[in-house]
Amino acid sequence: MAPRVAAVPALTRLSPQSFPRYDRGLPMQAPKQSRPPGLSVFFPAYNDGGTIASLVIRAVQVASRLTPDFEVIIVDDGSVDATREIADELAHTYPHVRAIHHARNRGYGGALRTGFAAATKDVIAYTDGDAQYDPAELEVLWQRLTPDVDVVTGYKISRSDPWHRVVIGRLYHHAVKLLFRLRVRDVDCDFRLIRREVFNRVKLERDTGVICLEMMRKIQDAGGHVVEVPVHHYHRTHGRSQFFNVRRVFWTVIDVLKLWVQLVVLGRGRQNAPVLFRNPTISRAVPPDSLER
Repeated sequence: MAPRVAAVPALTRLSPQSFPRYDRGLPMQAPKQSRPPGLSVFFPAYNDGGTIASLVIRAVQVASRLTPDFEVIIVDDGSVDATREIADELAHTYPHVRAIHHARNRGYGGALRTGFAAATKDVIAYTDGDAQYDPAELEVLWQRLTPDVDVVTGYKISRSDPWHRVVIGRLYHHAVKLLFRLRVRDVDCDFRLIRREVFNRVKLERDTGVICLEMMRKIQDAGGHVVEVPVHHYHRTHGRSQFFNVRRVFWTVIDVLKLWVQLVVLGRGRQNAPVLFRNPTISRAVPPDSLER
């Protein structure tokens, strides 16, 4: 007798309605990333025709990687070489570049004040037009600009200058740090990233090289949060320093002592009430005897 085989139930075709329905809702979206702040980069330049073009091109490349909203400004402080013509050509070639010309030399402080006043973005970076700092290292400063930081300032890993400039620079550094009770390790490293809103409380007045000392002391008095990062310092390949001569050193000492009396002895210089950004530096973004391209 043949063995009995159990009947296999017939397969039933299942319709989509046979499965439980899961409400997937709206498609998942990637979390929105906050837009990076705008960036103004400017170069004070005096007879820097041999270096300014490469610096500006490099700054445009770096800034474009950091934020889509940026500008690069050249402040020509009355140069008598080809700086003016090169700056105008750069402004003509690159849409993000502007050139501002002083009809006469105003000094390093005057060039910085013009640059700060002309900047229109949320964050301002500056370094000198002599190429002793590499604009590519701006990315290092940018990474340290967290929401609680007001200023990111560089300090030189090693100073690449002739021995006499190194000696004078160290004496100056230790003297002003003691006199002004500064907490930063390198007040004269001219490679900084500063939030524009800082200048709502800090008013810059000096037209000479001591403006860096004035700025860092006033930011310290205003309670600004400053972060320091190491940066490279390179040999000057074109031009010469406008600071290191006997006459200028003498007047710098006088200017430092006047500033010490004003800020430390008398305790003046702190802005208690907010002011418009353009007021602390110069009255207008483009001074009467300056031309913008």
